[in-house]
Amino acid sequence: MMNKKIGYGIVLVLACTAPLVLYPIFLMKILCFALFACAFNLLIGYTGLLSFGHAAFFGGAGYAAGYALKVWGLPMELGLLFGVLVAAATGLLMGALAIRRQGIYFTMITLALAQMFYFFYLQAPFTGGEDGLQGVPRGSLLGLVGLGNDLILYYVVLAISIGGFALIVRIIHSPFGQVLRAIKENEPRAISLGYDVDRYKLLAFVLSAGLAGLAGATKTMVLGFETLNNVHWSMSGLVILMTLLGGMGTIVGPIVGAIIIIALENKLGSLGYFLSSVTGIEWFQTLGDSVTIVTGLIFIICVLAFRRGIVGEILARFGRFPAS
Repeated sequence: MMNKKIGYGIVLVLACTAPLVLYPIFLMKILCFALFACAFNLLIGYTGLLSFGHAAFFGGAGYAAGYALKVWGLPMELGLLFGVLVAAATGLLMGALAIRRQGIYFTMITLALAQMFYFFYLQAPFTGGEDGLQGVPRGSLLGLVGLGNDLILYYVVLAISIGGFALIVRIIHSPFGQVLRAIKENEPRAISLGYDVDRYKLLAFVLSAGLAGLAGATKTMVLGFETLNNVHWSMSGLVILMTLLGGMGTIVGPIVGAIIIIALENKLGSLGYFLSSVTGIEWFQTLGDSVTIVTGLIFIICVLAFRRGIVGEILARFGRFPAS
């Protein structure tokens, strides 16, 4: 327990000092996707439900929060809360339909429903269509501190992310979380013990959707815009990759996976330009357009070499992760 507290303390110190070294916008993007991956991990890693529709919550909350901040002029706090409520309501609707099935059928239902929401946002008048929702204001914190400064906004986003992570950890270690683990390991036995499995699954789905919505709404506030890419099925695939790469069913694994994937997306293009200028080979300039190929190769290596993910393999090496 003491080692965990020391580890969390070191991570917190690094997170607080990171904007002194790295670009705050880049760090805030990592924090948002890390929270998104952790929210998804709550569903797949601890409940055993593979959703391919989490982009609907992530992007839908972004549109809702962005519209509330820009058009309605709501304070930052209420705008984010509105985005979370929209995501949770969407999760309640999708979950009520999807949990009626199991396995691949559950996954395909979430994918189909998410694509329906994608086409809704494509044609809805308040989303801006293919142009996206632009010019979303950041607002202020409690009406006192303006968030136009990237450094101030970073610490606000850090506090939001830490709050989300703490809630996920609390859920995992609560009696409710233990029931979710039981459902994942042996659902028929959980039913025989008298648990209303569908009710627990639906609640886990809604919680995961709401936390994913918090990540999406925060990302929209940070960047000042929302696009269709965030509600497309490829975004659901990206968060699955983050979770599997870092370690499904671990607390910090999705965070590690999000850091790796977002760092690749942001730095691969600049690396290609640098290699092209140094070597004179123009082919390296196309490296930035090959992010999907690189992440695909990483996924293949992850599946073949370390199926538990990076953090999962480390924990397994020290005997702290189930062999299964």
